[in-house]
Amino acid sequence: MKENKNTSKNFIKRLLAGILAILVLIAAVVFVFDPFYHYHKPWLGLKAVLHDKEYQCVGTLRNFDYDALLVGSSVMENNDNSWYDEAYGVHSIKAIRSYGATADLCYLMDIAYENHDIKRVFYNIDPASLSASDQTTYESTGCPMYLYDRNPFNDVQYLFNKDVLLSKIPYQVANSFMGDYNENLSYNWAKWKSFSQDLALSGYARAKEAADMMEEDAYQKQLDANIALLTKEVAAHPETEFIFFYPTYSMLWWDGIVRSGERDAYIYNEKEMTKALLEYDNVRIFCFQNLPEVATNLDNYMDTIHFTPDINRLMLDKIIAGECEMTKDNYVEVIDGVKDFSDRVVDEFLVPYLDEGLVKYED
Repeated sequence: MKENKNTSKNFIKRLLAGILAILVLIAAVVFVFDPFYHYHKPWLGLKAVLHDKEYQCVGTLRNFDYDALLVGSSVMENNDNSWYDEAYGVHSIKAIRSYGATADLCYLMDIAYENHDIKRVFYNIDPASLSASDQTTYESTGCPMYLYDRNPFNDVQYLFNKDVLLSKIPYQVANSFMGDYNENLSYNWAKWKSFSQDLALSGYARAKEAADMMEEDAYQKQLDANIALLTKEVAAHPETEFIFFYPTYSMLWWDGIVRSGERDAYIYNEKEMTKALLEYDNVRIFCFQNLPEVATNLDNYMDTIHFTPDINRLMLDKIIAGECEMTKDNYVEVIDGVKDFSDRVVDEFLVPYLDEGLVKYED
């Protein structure tokens, strides 16, 4: 009887030891390969396979080597990092948040500055970000906060994650050794998308009636908070050159905000943000919103906002050449020109599409 008890105890001990060994092995595999770069940059000759910003961006900002940031929303993702590296002699990395809200992007920049000296920040300002909340949205939108915080105990959600072990690690290995994955195209989505007039138009539903135009200061409270967030970053890092720019959305987007009544408020927001940022010597700002040859060619877009990588390259080339730059002397005139362009969209550029019945209306 006693012998049976000892045998049972030994079996349980061996079973527990075996389970523990398996758990340690699983955690070790995840730690070594670390596809979300939560602990370290790539080891074992693996490439930095970056395709899931919500899971990977924070880890790369903490653990990779770089001295420049490409900051912005999904319209910033199709940049090739090497363009910036070659033009400015830097080693760049992307700090991306799909929504492009100021608070979220400042959160990412703060992480970058914790352990890195940043020479340049290239920051895409989306117009809607200026009227967004000044509170971060990572937790409220379901991001994996165990990858964001510094709590080692909740890392069990990463270390013992079936999807990480059976999907993410194999994907990382395959892209590192079996394909032609280009690390400079981090988070790039363009290769899986198409761009055409038909797609752009299919993604736009025009309001049947134009709303009354809002007061210019309709978003004043949110604007002031976002100005405070960005100017705080600029002021805290005088050693960094901040290059801000407003991207080239399609004419459909401009028609949409005219119809919604938000146009004047958005224009006002841009003037106020630009004015505030230009008070700092380490800031340059460019405006690419008034490029009719780009914005009216709907073959450049997959919807009202998202454009081809060629437009990303075009904007960078203009930055390098110093074109479309705003100063204290000209920013009001430049942004008023954007407003004039939006009027031309409604009165001129969109008219043929309306006449041919190519623009659908909201139900």
